[in-house]
Amino acid sequence: MIFKDKLLGNALLIFFFIIGWIIGLLPFRVNLISNFDSFIRLKKDLNNGPIIRVSDDYVSPNQHSLDILHYDLNIDLYPKEKKLKGIATITGRILTNQVDKINLNFYDNLEIKELILNDKYADYKNEDTDLEISANLTSLDTFVLKIVYEGTPKRSGFSAFTFGEINGASLIYNLNEPSFASTWFPCNDIPSDKALLDIRITNDSSQTSVSNGKLISIEKNEERSTYYWKTFYPISTYLVCIYSSNYIQFEDRYITASRDTLPIKYFVLPDHLEKAKVDFKNTPKMIECFSKMFGEYPFIKEKYGIAEFLWQMGAMEHQTITGIGSNFVSGNNFFEDIYVHELAHHWWGNAVGPATWKDIWLNEGFSTYSEAIYAEYKAGKDALKSTMISKFSDDFVNTLYNPGKNLFSTTIYDKGAWVLHMLRWEVGDSTFFQILRTYFDTYKYKSASTNDFIKVCENISGRDLTDFFNQWVFKGTENITLDYEWYTTKLNDGKYKLTIELIQQQVQYNAYTFKLEVKIEYEKGRCESKIIDLNDRKENFEFVLDEKPKKLSLDPDNWLLANFRDQNEIQN
Repeated sequence: MIFKDKLLGNALLIFFFIIGWIIGLLPFRVNLISNFDSFIRLKKDLNNGPIIRVSDDYVSPNQHSLDILHYDLNIDLYPKEKKLKGIATITGRILTNQVDKINLNFYDNLEIKELILNDKYADYKNEDTDLEISANLTSLDTFVLKIVYEGTPKRSGFSAFTFGEINGASLIYNLNEPSFASTWFPCNDIPSDKALLDIRITNDSSQTSVSNGKLISIEKNEERSTYYWKTFYPISTYLVCIYSSNYIQFEDRYITASRDTLPIKYFVLPDHLEKAKVDFKNTPKMIECFSKMFGEYPFIKEKYGIAEFLWQMGAMEHQTITGIGSNFVSGNNFFEDIYVHELAHHWWGNAVGPATWKDIWLNEGFSTYSEAIYAEYKAGKDALKSTMISKFSDDFVNTLYNPGKNLFSTTIYDKGAWVLHMLRWEVGDSTFFQILRTYFDTYKYKSASTNDFIKVCENISGRDLTDFFNQWVFKGTENITLDYEWYTTKLNDGKYKLTIELIQQQVQYNAYTFKLEVKIEYEKGRCESKIIDLNDRKENFEFVLDEKPKKLSLDPDNWLLANFRDQNEIQN
């Protein structure tokens, strides 16, 4: 998922950077921003992200004893009444010794007309979002639960299930993340409980209905049409989707390394067709990039697709069918980073899902760093560097792991990307991409925790990375702030001793441990680099050099989430 606040924050930074550069060229002073503090406060507000969290009591303890195997959903849509009728047939099994009830998530404003467990009517109660069903099941027992229901879904979270309209035409869509799938179908709404899905969507015959997986059939009559979609790979409930509107469809394809063909399908509003053809034309190249870097596209038996919807805050990575807000279809490829980000989720978030919402940085940080990887794939190291600079901030809040109410803050997105960037610097390019490929291959179609990822990192690198992840993921909430001072002493043999004094000045974390490149520039223009390892708050390093240095640059390629302050320049 990517949302407007994050996009707006990045756009503001770019805008003010450009304006500042233009002003710097003027022969006179321009007071463009009378109160720059106002802009800084706005940026900090944007960094906090929308306050969307999963309530502590949303998932009951009993739900962790369930393993849902399959959802069969029949959804009839009635856009004029803003109502749906549903039949959910849920197949699952019990993982504990014995249970006397099954708990699922389902909003109680939807009316249950019939509930049948293993071919018998069952007692139940539905309060708030908890559906409790009387049962008598033992370990590994399989159950089949059929629930018939109807009503108008409650608007929650990022809008949940929406009966929308644009230019007089109906457009129906949903946004389940993180915990709103149960606004429109009963489910075990835990991201790690993946299941297979069959979904049949019925709407007016003028509407095209789109969902996850592969289109199996379309049944049409004069007034109503049913689109039947099926997944061949497991899916988390927060990624299950419906889009239904008067879409125009066009297609592309991606050819895999093994010469298989992946269909790419686009569903857009009629007046956006030509714009969408321009904006989406690079999708095969994006898939090619990530397939080379991470492993082959994981849903090759199904499709990749994009559907236009009315969520004006951003986009959503519904499995195999990304939703793109209609205002992000421009016709000039201005929002390509969004398309890249949502595609990347098909590796990070969809194929490899989060074990819990505490691990959401594994979704968003990875997909944000994938934006930088794609920029590098297209245009080289300078593009990687500039992309990461655009995601730098001094205002990241909270930790990456277990961020509490800030599931969608820019800390999760941009600091998450920076942690991967720093890990790449720490272990080296070859090892880093081997880590990503191994992590993807190990947990594909499953779920992974932060500790699962750390184990892969340590196994592949052969290193203990406890300090790295403690300071950047579990404990540290602040960037490195490093003051440095340097001076040279001429030695008797004509060489020079360079002394560098470094002091970490950040407040909330005493001493980060990291490796640092020091670029030394000499009087005659020659340059060389030294790599030093920092472990303490205050350290000195000495080097014997053949020439007198003229200038020092710390971290010249921007691998570290750090601010460097040259005390020599300050004193001068």
